[in-house]
Amino acid sequence: MGTYVFRLPDIGEGIAQAEVVAWHVKVGDVIDEDAPLADVMTDKATVEMESPVAGRIVELAGEAGESVAIGAPLVVIETEGEGAEEPPIAVVAPEKPSPVELRSPAAQGRASGRGEWAVAGARPPLPTLSPEPQASEAQRERGKKVLASPAVRARAQALGIELFTLRAGPDGLIRHADLDAALVARAPAPKTEPRPPAEPLTGAGEQIKVIGLRRRIAENMAAAKRHIPHFSYVEECDVTALEALRAEMNAARGPDGKLTLLPFLIAAICRALPEFPMINARFDDEAGAVTRYRSVHLGVATQTDAGLMVPVIRDAQDLGLAALAREIARLAAAARGGSASSEDLSGSTLTLTSLGPLGGVATTPVINRPEVAIIGPNRIVERPVFVPDGAGGERLEKRKLMNLSISCDHRVVDGWDAANFVQAVKRRIEAPLALLA
Repeated sequence: MGTYVFRLPDIGEGIAQAEVVAWHVKVGDVIDEDAPLADVMTDKATVEMESPVAGRIVELAGEAGESVAIGAPLVVIETEGEGAEEPPIAVVAPEKPSPVELRSPAAQGRASGRGEWAVAGARPPLPTLSPEPQASEAQRERGKKVLASPAVRARAQALGIELFTLRAGPDGLIRHADLDAALVARAPAPKTEPRPPAEPLTGAGEQIKVIGLRRRIAENMAAAKRHIPHFSYVEECDVTALEALRAEMNAARGPDGKLTLLPFLIAAICRALPEFPMINARFDDEAGAVTRYRSVHLGVATQTDAGLMVPVIRDAQDLGLAALAREIARLAAAARGGSASSEDLSGSTLTLTSLGPLGGVATTPVINRPEVAIIGPNRIVERPVFVPDGAGGERLEKRKLMNLSISCDHRVVDGWDAANFVQAVKRRIEAPLALLA
């Protein structure tokens, strides 16, 4: 009998680790070659790992919800036959093998994610599946490969903190916040008077572990609120004419391909953005730089059974109303069906979030970092409004009104700019025929 160690392969440029969101096997299972082992998630996509060999599962890298470093053992499989001896290696951070290392068949296997063989017979101890590095000179050298900016490296050296001892964030980077957390962990705990044990709460239901997409959303939202000074602005828009135009166009289109409000709103946003380039931008915290974009890659927040996803409409500024409607429908179906690609779910420069009929009176949405703004239309309501009667007076009419909310990063966008941008969108919404040009 032999032992095969399947290591987590490199599944994307710049990816340092991945989270196991679901196991398809358990210890003791007998599997065939190409059988699914686990679903792992990065900040770009969820990928299914398949076994390159047949055998019996003898060890797994933890439970669902735990992270595994690229190159670290994911599954240990007991197999028939023998293989070339190859001692397990401890992985501190992802690094490319040298040409000399690639001459070894086992090293080639590691580089391709196919795993490694251990000698048959008297079986050596199974390798430790934890990706946590151990303090040694060799690993300190590998610690130099940890992803971090020069400023973070200089500060860590001044503080006497070894980068390889820190757990990287979802994007694989060590940031100043990680150094701050290490300093807090070093500080002695304050002395407090002992408290009597709290009485257990009654009526507790099921405890649900936050993993996968739900945890990724939680991490991204927490990072956005921690790093971005938000401010919000809300304006009321009269969408009576827009709703009348939409109803007229839908009547002409027949039962298929009904236009929702979103294509009109996206068209209005794209028409207004050239006057306000600071809105269609991304902020790099580490570099302290803002990148403004001419193209509008618009993220549309979509609720799915797995949680909130943000598929992206590429070059929305070049699409007409019908094309926007088709792309919204395609991306929403892909997100809800689990077939959205990594490209579909990344690279947005501005996000639109809408709860449709549940939109409420006003929203203060959280910015989709590293973007600098997010727009949220609210529920349409009918109210009596005084409107000009054309003879210098006013008359009371029933009008359809909708509040339009925007949250912005105050480091990049001033309140004056945000307010003027929303006013520019409002003018186009309230005179919707111009959106057909």
